[in-house]
Amino acid sequence: MTIAIMSAIPGELSLLRQRLRGEVLLVESGIGKVNAAAVTAKVILEHQPDTILFTGVAGCIDPSLSIGDVVIGERTIQWDAGVAGRAGFDVYQAGHIPFFNPTDELGFQPSSELLAAANEVAGSLTLESVLGRVPEVTEGTILTGDQFIDDPAVRDRLHAGFGAQAVEMEGAAVAQVAAEAGVDCLVIRALSDLAGGDADIDFTSYFPAVAANSARLVGRIHDSILA
Repeated sequence: MTIAIMSAIPGELSLLRQRLRGEVLLVESGIGKVNAAAVTAKVILEHQPDTILFTGVAGCIDPSLSIGDVVIGERTIQWDAGVAGRAGFDVYQAGHIPFFNPTDELGFQPSSELLAAANEVAGSLTLESVLGRVPEVTEGTILTGDQFIDDPAVRDRLHAGFGAQAVEMEGAAVAQVAAEAGVDCLVIRALSDLAGGDADIDFTSYFPAVAANSARLVGRIHDSILA
C-alpha cells in the first residue's frame, strides 16, 4: 500500500514531516488547480499510489462552522467549471460539456471505505484548541476554484448554491486526476479563515494552529490505513 500525502504549500508539509515516521511520500503541489493537477499526474505516473490524501487549510463558507474546524471531504466540486450562457453561469462537472460528453455527476468522491476510515479516526481524536474552543471535525462538501475568496457575498452565494462547508484552490483538481487514474482520493481541510473581508489576515494569524490540527488528523488517518 502506497499513500501519497499532498499539500499546496511548504508550511503544511513541514508539520506532517514532524508527525510521520518511516518512509512517507509527501508532495507539495503548489497553489491553484493547474499546479495541483500537474503534480498529481506526475505523482501517479512515478509512484503509483493506491491512495492520495490532500490536506491543508481552506476558507470557511458554512456559518455553522468556525475557524479551526476540520472538513473531511465527502465530495469535492470545481465551482468555477461549467457553462457561461446568456442566462448566467451553470456549474457542470469538470472535464465535461453538456452537449458533448454529458454526465449526471457533479464533483468527485472518495471510496466509502476511505471515508469511513477517516471518520473513524476523527471520532477518536481530540484536536488542539483554536480561539478558545476545541475544533469540530465534520464530513461535508469542499469547493475548489482558482480564486482566493475574501468577499462575504461570494462566500454566502457559494454556501447557498452548494450547501458546502469549505472553499479552496486545489482539492477537486487533485481528485479529478486521481479519479481518471483510478486512485482513491480524500481531501481534508482545516478552516483558517471566514472568506469574508479579512481572510488574508485570518489566514496568516491562524494558519499555524489550524494546520497543525489538520496534520495531526491526516497523520492518524495515514497510520490507520497502513495498520
